[in-house]
Amino acid sequence: MPVSSPSPSLASPSTPPYRGRFAPSPTGLLHAGSLVAALASWLDARAHGGQWLVRIEDHDLGRCLPGAGEQILAQLARVGLVPDEPPVWQSQRGTLYEAALQRLIEAGWAYGCTCSRKDIAAAVAAAGGQRERHGELVYPGTCRPSRGGLQGRPARAWRLLSTDDLAGTQDLMLAWRDRRLGLQTQTLNVEVGDFVLRRADGLWAYQLAVVVDDAAQGISDVVRGEDLADNTPRQLRLQQLLGLPVPRYLHTPLVLAADGQKLSKQNGATPLPLDEPLQALRLAGERLGLRIEAGTVADWLAAAVAAWAAGPLMA
Repeated sequence: MPVSSPSPSLASPSTPPYRGRFAPSPTGLLHAGSLVAALASWLDARAHGGQWLVRIEDHDLGRCLPGAGEQILAQLARVGLVPDEPPVWQSQRGTLYEAALQRLIEAGWAYGCTCSRKDIAAAVAAAGGQRERHGELVYPGTCRPSRGGLQGRPARAWRLLSTDDLAGTQDLMLAWRDRRLGLQTQTLNVEVGDFVLRRADGLWAYQLAVVVDDAAQGISDVVRGEDLADNTPRQLRLQQLLGLPVPRYLHTPLVLAADGQKLSKQNGATPLPLDEPLQALRLAGERLGLRIEAGTVADWLAAAVAAWAAGPLMA
């Protein structure tokens, strides 16, 4: 079984200058969980003497709240987290995603798909069923070129072939080392399947957009919540096929709601009250293993950077 290990060592003479980022989606304002993610990425950048950027992931404008991106930037500034460059807005970057998709199509790795969710469910059932992954069925490859492709029908979506060969016969196992979670592996075609790059409604999928943007912004380190670790293999594969640099990855512990589920906008997380920014930082820092007392936001952040640089904090 082919194994691909694209992750570089954590320190080498060729290590690029540190550039990190926080990439919120403006479908709502920052909540306690998203502040933890923002703070972790900012601290890691500062502890490495690097730059910290913000990218507003608003490519799905239909789900975004008017003005939420600007309000998120204001929330970050309220707790002292100010990006080193002007924020980037994904809604303005469609030409970059289109160019990447065309490269993958021309190389034979991306193909058009006509399947609806109902079609996929029927195909999976006919084949005896496959393991559901986070509520999504692994795509059975119905529209792969090796199986006849579109046959004159217009594509609804575009997918990436998840095998190690264009014929669609060889398993593709991806291995990488997360800075907190350690060695991780995933057999992409078995556990994920051929994943969407551009949706049937014309919107860009997160996987393609994030890979293109990280490369375009020169991101060397991605620090984000552990719920996104499962996305990493898809992004590694796209980086391989597009010939893009591979960032280092650090996935932080999740902030959980009272019912044990990830705290998120989808399960009712309330916007972060920032009338007391220092208290908000203290609570976020505790989630990351930081127990810091300080009189001002600036003093708290300075102490937090020193603690972060001193060694591992997160469980």
